[in-house]
Amino acid sequence: MRKVLLLLIPISIFLFSCQSDGREAGAEKSVEEVTSADIVRPQLDASKNKPAAENKPQVPADTVNVGKIEFAELVHDFGTIEQGENAEHVFKFKNTGKVPLVISNARGSCGCTVPKWPKEPIAVGETGEIEVKFNSSGKKGPQNKTVTLTANTWPTTTRVNIKGNVNAPDKPAEVANQKQPIKTVPANK
Repeated sequence: MRKVLLLLIPISIFLFSCQSDGREAGAEKSVEEVTSADIVRPQLDASKNKPAAENKPQVPADTVNVGKIEFAELVHDFGTIEQGENAEHVFKFKNTGKVPLVISNARGSCGCTVPKWPKEPIAVGETGEIEVKFNSSGKKGPQNKTVTLTANTWPTTTRVNIKGNVNAPDKPAEVANQKQPIKTVPANK
């Protein structure tokens, strides 16, 4: 019952505060008409428990006069490598936008995927490169990793992927070659 009351309080606040949805003044939504989209939940900055305005997508005032990143390829298959080897690939791109392209961040989907990107602006019509290194230590089987670039483009993020397969031995060689000790069971007296 307490959970129901806690849920109804924000719904009732919402219903009384929002009357511009095409209904006559005083007309309210029934509980059945309220959807999760109607309930506004502020995002919090986990470190400070305060609303995090920077978590909202930043829409530039002008979505036309921005940088535009055009890749020769968005996905690279590095094939099959042995566990412990590193795979590297360079994604080449061109700024086909209307202003210099500024890449502010590049982030791999895990610690095994490390991107290196140009820190200086890329002029309109110029090219650049994103170098991606994949460390296969501790990995096994099919791999699909993403690098997310944040730039002065619209939309603000662009993704490239590397994929492949990592061969890993089922058992380490030194363990497989060792003889297993024979277990003895004490006889009943």
